[in-house]
Amino acid sequence: METVPKDIVNEVDLSFGIADEIYRLMQERNLTKKQFADAIGKKPSEITKWLSGQHNFTIRTLAMLSAFFETPLISVGSHRYVLPDDNQPNMVAEDLR
Repeated sequence: METVPKDIVNEVDLSFGIADEIYRLMQERNLTKKQFADAIGKKPSEITKWLSGQHNFTIRTLAMLSAFFETPLISVGSHRYVLPDDNQPNMVAEDLR
């Protein structure tokens, strides 16, 4: 591991962390891969790739998943990205401090 660049280690850690969180949320909602794929308009094979921890998620996909699960999947700095609510339709982040 000492020869693996830190950015690669971080990338792998983040990829597996996102995959684990998606799997946890699927389990929490009792969703199979097929049910989940159908609900978000994807193929089950794509869900399998996501859950493998080897998928390079786009911000758009992470935002879509956060909206689907109604919970943020990532946080950046002091901001945890959340869904807009009816009272603040333009809100994109909530400061956790």
